[in-house]
Amino acid sequence: MPPTGDPLTRHYRRLLLCYPRSYRRDRGEEILGLLLDTAPAGRIRPTFREAFDVVRNGLRCRLGRPTSRTVGVWAVLTAVICGLFTAAAASRVAWETSRPQPDRAEAAAIFADALPGRSIGQIETAPALFVFYGEPFRWQALDDMLFGDGGEYQPGFASASATGLPPVPVEQTLAVTRQHLRASGWRIYETVSRADRECVSACDPPVALTDTTLVASRGDTVFRMTLFAEGGPTPTNAALEVQRAAPPAVVPAAVLAGLVGGVLAWLVFGWASRRTEYRPGVALPFGITMFLWWLPVLLATPSLIGHQRAEPHPDWHPLWEWLGQPTGSLFFLIGTVCALIVLGCSAVPRRDTAPLRTIATG
Repeated sequence: MPPTGDPLTRHYRRLLLCYPRSYRRDRGEEILGLLLDTAPAGRIRPTFREAFDVVRNGLRCRLGRPTSRTVGVWAVLTAVICGLFTAAAASRVAWETSRPQPDRAEAAAIFADALPGRSIGQIETAPALFVFYGEPFRWQALDDMLFGDGGEYQPGFASASATGLPPVPVEQTLAVTRQHLRASGWRIYETVSRADRECVSACDPPVALTDTTLVASRGDTVFRMTLFAEGGPTPTNAALEVQRAAPPAVVPAAVLAGLVGGVLAWLVFGWASRRTEYRPGVALPFGITMFLWWLPVLLATPSLIGHQRAEPHPDWHPLWEWLGQPTGSLFFLIGTVCALIVLGCSAVPRRDTAPLRTIATG
């Protein structure tokens, strides 16, 4: 066998780190010898196929349960969901690099740009970057968030209303707003109109109520104006909002944290899988964890996709909303408790009753 200073030996030893430590201790030299004996003379590094095979088999060996056909699927599901959760947490932390939500003076200037010469009502400002029912989140509100109201946790915004706008078609009001916003450097997105058909039969005499939303962005600020009008040239009311967009640090923080979280989750899953191979009782709490963690994702994602496509969005909704959080935070907490039970069972020392199993390297 070549000395340990041989470049090919060093490369193979690095690749063997993919195997669990106990497996390397028992079989590492045997695998290394096999790889070196089959390598042609003069080779200084493994081929791509050799490296791929060693890494693939090493990662599979980390999962244990060599007779299982589904353990790899469960490992991937665990790594993906844990990576998404850590990415969402990191993105929320990165949101703290944002400027505060617009104050009253900034909001008043933006609203005056949008509706020049019009009387704007009282401006309500956000007391925090994120709010729960319009107030900063406090631990006293945790029970409300856990039991169905988590969707009320949203980025704050400054808002006001304008009533009694001139009795002109909505498009005319929108044209004036677009002109002034563009002159001030705003990017205008496609407007969306919706007709409230319920009031056609409920109102006497029947009227068609329509709301039209215009969205614009400038830098890290997003402006939204919704015009409410009855059919025909009648007085129009407007709701105005302005808030911050996601800061630039959100995406890189989420990507980095997601990758790290996914890799760590894979490694922890493999450790727990090997430790509990002969403890069938952990299957139930693990299954509950996967069900409760993935269910909110499967329910929230389709509705958010439809929402994103139906309305203009300068910014994507925060990642945690795509994961059904904090609306599904009770599910998440129960799943986390079950996951801790699995980890606790894995940490209990066990007596190995099965012979060491091997996995081919080619």
